[in-house]
Amino acid sequence: MTMLHRPESLDEACMLLAELDDAQVYGGGTAIEILRRQGILFTEDLVDVSRIPELRAVETGPDGVRAGAMVPVRRMETDPAIRRAVPLAARTYGHVANPRVRNTATVGGNVAHGDYRLDPPTALLVLDATIEARSVRGPRSLAVREFFTGFQETALEHDEVITAITVPAQPTDAVGRFVKMSSLSANDWPSASAAALLTTEDGRRTLHLGLGALAPVPVHLSLDVSGMPTERAVSEAMAAAEPLMDPIPDVRGSSDYKRRLGLVAVREAATDVCEERTHA
Repeated sequence: MTMLHRPESLDEACMLLAELDDAQVYGGGTAIEILRRQGILFTEDLVDVSRIPELRAVETGPDGVRAGAMVPVRRMETDPAIRRAVPLAARTYGHVANPRVRNTATVGGNVAHGDYRLDPPTALLVLDATIEARSVRGPRSLAVREFFTGFQETALEHDEVITAITVPAQPTDAVGRFVKMSSLSANDWPSASAAALLTTEDGRRTLHLGLGALAPVPVHLSLDVSGMPTERAVSEAMAAAEPLMDPIPDVRGSSDYKRRLGLVAVREAATDVCEERTHA
């Protein structure tokens, strides 16, 4: 029988995670319920953190956005302050499943799931976001670029709970784009996705790419495209991304099919950001 624990503070939640042998944090529940129905998740203790007020807080400012783990994905998509501070992240969150799911799913649960197909991590990777976690040992911060460690595995310890995600402000002159390729329906998991961010600093143009559903973990890469015309920059991006692609075949396509879609996603995202900067 499953036991549902409902702590009212972070301290209480951390104590429960430390004391219980195989507890699972329960937030919006969208991923957990799917896993339970599939017979993949067998934990007997669920720690529901929805009653902890600080996990629903959102802070926005010149430095970016700090969103508590229980903030709905839908708010990341629609909040005007978030859209101004990190427009690429907001647009990418808007591609998660459908509005009903986005109203329930949370930013913390989205990354804690560790699914390589998720949309938001592609943007969080290129924006160099940070995940905040806490246990009875205290708080710690983990770079998103180091958070995903293996197939559906993360750097979280078994007794840690995600408390917030911090996304640095997108540079005002940076250009971002997210491309999602789905085989079954627009609301389904992607067969391939790519986020691109083009930044300029001290005359150097850097193209950052985040790849989703194209390897056992979300993938990040950056390349210097200073002085390159769009066609060459896009070609360089595709050449750099392809060796990092190791798609997992499933009902949405074979490895080869997904790799081809991945190259299309990279080409579209990179072309859009390079051309927009050229025309700016």
